[in-house]
Amino acid sequence: MRNFHLLASGVDVNPLVLAIKRRPELWKEDTFLRHYPQGPFGETETIMLRFPEKVEGLTEEQIELYKQNQLAGYDQYEAVDYPAYKLLHEARPIVMNLMARVAGERLGRVMINKIIPGGRIFAHADTPEQTRYYTRFHVVLQGLPGAILKCGDEQISMTTGDCFWFDNSQIHEVVNNSASDRISMVVDIRTSR
Repeated sequence: MRNFHLLASGVDVNPLVLAIKRRPELWKEDTFLRHYPQGPFGETETIMLRFPEKVEGLTEEQIELYKQNQLAGYDQYEAVDYPAYKLLHEARPIVMNLMARVAGERLGRVMINKIIPGGRIFAHADTPEQTRYYTRFHVVLQGLPGAILKCGDEQISMTTGDCFWFDNSQIHEVVNNSASDRISMVVDIRTSR
């Protein structure tokens, strides 16, 4: 496969899944992605663990400079810990083990996405600036047969405990045709490539 690479299967995600189940209110704390205009995440709930600080009130020119990481005072690649990362401390060893496994140099966004049965993340490609800088990994926290990630002309089943790289510069989408929520932790890591 060109667009996917399995790094590990059988990752012990149970402590993190249990912690999430004990804190269901975290799904409602940050709706930035779900309500992003014309975004592909309208059917997704997200727990933000790490994300860049949200920048508001910029002009179109400033937004373009921000995207190119040339806006003075801002680093679009700098993700900060959100309160949920401290509350869900069970995520940290999974993230840090993944960083070590891929010889990561910088940790970016870390998000936990949930898609209900019959839901989806609509087809999209991530921004070229983001995909050139960071490498995207998924750790599947809950995935049953029917939870599919499509990327380019390939697709994989998202199975609980799988950890994989995928090429998020390509058009990709998630379709959850399983009988349960599909929950996956997205981890962006800067590597030497």
